[in-house]
Amino acid sequence: MSDTIAAIATASAVSAVGIVRLSGAEAFSAAEAVFRPKSGKPLSAIPARTMVFGDVLDRAGRVIDQGLAVLFPAPNSYTGEDCAELHCHGSPVVLDECLRALFAAGARQATAGEFTRRAFLNGRMDLVQAEAVADLIDALTPDAACHAAAQLSGTISRTVDAVYEDVLALISRFYAVVDYPDEDITPHTRAEMTALLEKSIDALEALGGTFSRGSIVRQGLPAVLLGKPNVGKSSLLNALLGYDRAIVTAVAGTTRDTVAETVRLNGLLLRLTDTAGIRTADDEVERQGVERSLAAAREAELALLVLDGSAPLTAEDERVAAAALAAPKHITVLNKSDLPCRVDVAALRERFGTVIPVSAANGDGLDELCRAVTALYPAPSAPGTLLTNARQYGAVQRACEALKNASGALAGGMTPDAALTDAEEALSALGEVNGRAVREDVVSAIFSRFCVGK
Repeated sequence: MSDTIAAIATASAVSAVGIVRLSGAEAFSAAEAVFRPKSGKPLSAIPARTMVFGDVLDRAGRVIDQGLAVLFPAPNSYTGEDCAELHCHGSPVVLDECLRALFAAGARQATAGEFTRRAFLNGRMDLVQAEAVADLIDALTPDAACHAAAQLSGTISRTVDAVYEDVLALISRFYAVVDYPDEDITPHTRAEMTALLEKSIDALEALGGTFSRGSIVRQGLPAVLLGKPNVGKSSLLNALLGYDRAIVTAVAGTTRDTVAETVRLNGLLLRLTDTAGIRTADDEVERQGVERSLAAAREAELALLVLDGSAPLTAEDERVAAAALAAPKHITVLNKSDLPCRVDVAALRERFGTVIPVSAANGDGLDELCRAVTALYPAPSAPGTLLTNARQYGAVQRACEALKNASGALAGGMTPDAALTDAEEALSALGEVNGRAVREDVVSAIFSRFCVGK
């Protein structure tokens, strides 16, 4: 990491402002070669973390823009190295010429995620915080951004680190007693070791238990619209989206395939799939559409069972209901409330729970439907307390299982050294979460998903 890297940190499209950033031992001299302060002072004489106005130069020394520059000396910078930023007008040509001038001054092109990777390797952040940077950039809702920002500040890291330190202290104390019998080191009793292991298990189980909700915050809620043909599923999708995404006709069976869209409901992101009407199909195309509908139902976290309130329930409705009730959560949507109702709403509520009358045609009941959906997935009171990353979740699960094995071994009468072998496995798994013990290929895979300028 001794070389100096540079990259455009903003989008490649035309914009009001574009930023080029540098990091490395020669970051200041490279920036000084392409930026000339209007004050006449050299850039290196400008106080740290102070914006200065000046000219941006190309490789030939020609002025190509006027902008701002700022220096961040090590170690108090994003990467822990000397860093600099040049803020130009957001012309892709200007930014590219500025970058080429920095290359001519000794910098090289940064690779994907290299700035954040250097921050991790230099101890400016752990691996949980580094992954939170990518999650913050990719956030699709305010809740997702809020949770990523809290994780960036160390909320999850503190929980993992506390367990790591407790388990490490337990193992260290045991081996210290064994290796230095003449020292006055009080060993843990079997009861104390069990209590500490159980405390750590409880903490990891609580953290792992947040992953289901956390993945919804980060990636959205997989939801599906289910119903027989012509109950208004596609009309409901269009109404929720606010524009005509799916084709709607009076002909039953218009939708032959699944149609997926994202819908934001009061801060909750739904990955909503409209499906072909479920019925006994007469042709192969519709038959495949029905199979895809049933597959989408099996994968969904939330099923919206759409019924036609203007007609009595049929055997096809019952078949759809069985598929919807198999989902982890479901809401019954009684569509066509603008027409005379011909179903027993009270009986439906007794069978299916929540029933929301709506009219996809005029929008009646949509607000109530949105409230009913978001009520099933309330936002956590403390941002950043949800585990949102599958890699981290897997490591936490392995650590928790290893600690359970250690606790079980002690309870079964095994010697502490045999039980602590499992505790050491837990320590290794926890090290994968925060980056204290993680393979190089895992680190490379993590940072490969970052953009080049981050």
